[in-house]
Amino acid sequence: MHKGSGSCGGSAASAETCHQILELIEGAQTIAISGHTSPDGDALGSGLGLGLALRRAYPDKNISFLLADDACVPRIYRFLAGSDEYIPAVRYTEDPDLFISVDCPVLERLEDAAEVARRARHTVAFDHHPARSEFADVAVRRQDSCACAVLIDEFLTQVGIDITSEVATCLLCGVVTDTGRFQYQNADPEAFCVASHLVACGAEPARIALEVYQSQRLEYLRLESIVMGRIKTAADGRVAYSYARAEDLTRCGVTPDECDGLVDVVRSVMGVEVCLFLKESVDGTAVRGNLRSKCDLDVSEIAAQFNGGGHAAAAGFTYRGTIEETLNAILPMLVTLVGADPSGVRAQL
Repeated sequence: MHKGSGSCGGSAASAETCHQILELIEGAQTIAISGHTSPDGDALGSGLGLGLALRRAYPDKNISFLLADDACVPRIYRFLAGSDEYIPAVRYTEDPDLFISVDCPVLERLEDAAEVARRARHTVAFDHHPARSEFADVAVRRQDSCACAVLIDEFLTQVGIDITSEVATCLLCGVVTDTGRFQYQNADPEAFCVASHLVACGAEPARIALEVYQSQRLEYLRLESIVMGRIKTAADGRVAYSYARAEDLTRCGVTPDECDGLVDVVRSVMGVEVCLFLKESVDGTAVRGNLRSKCDLDVSEIAAQFNGGGHAAAAGFTYRGTIEETLNAILPMLVTLVGADPSGVRAQL
């Protein structure tokens, strides 16, 4: 175990705010922690890192890990300590003394966990996304932070709670995945400083790399080849997109939670400035979209027009319709974003 060694920079959360949150934690007997719907490595790692650290500091408290969806933890994150304790929020029947949201800017993106938040006596939020308004009683929000896990590390440091190797690995997973293995624009000095601090606390970067990026099933790789073969471009190659249908996942034997990395296949095309990956829902009634920017163009504003959100370089949304309808709605916006003429732009499937 290791105590935090101080902030690595950035607009650190105030000591007053951190101690307000600590008071709420100390005054609560039942605590529920949840991230956003379709959780990624940062949402899961931040929730687990915080919860495991609090359990060790306060062994008498009842701390539960909730999934916003009635689903399971994505396979590539099941190596994280405590991941087997996640339960779907719809199965959590208590009215907790404290609900803690991680990596989620709006109540709606908590999906089923939003109802638990409404039932809670107090709410706290740790997040690094822009928010239309705060839904928690106390919030730590830093949009300049590369990952929510950085805020959890900062909080534990401020209040003097030990960071064990298991906690550090959970938090480092959040930093690594939200920076795209330190390849995205948000890989700033603080990201490397926090990563160094977490490794000093016992985090295992080699295991994170192995489990998250180097242990793909053959079934997934076959789906990846299909997605790769469908890549199309627009605006003279500055916009790229691809998609996966529900029947593709079924035929390849891939579950929806395994598809998070497919947007990076599209992102890797040379000359592309912004890209899009679409995944059809199991019942075919909706499409989940992932947007990425490889430059200073802001894709979160486009996601927001579809009631989604995220960061300038990485955002997501859900669209009620077919893949073709989704593409025809969003492609002209992406083409306009890169400064090209959107007239006549249509989906090519």
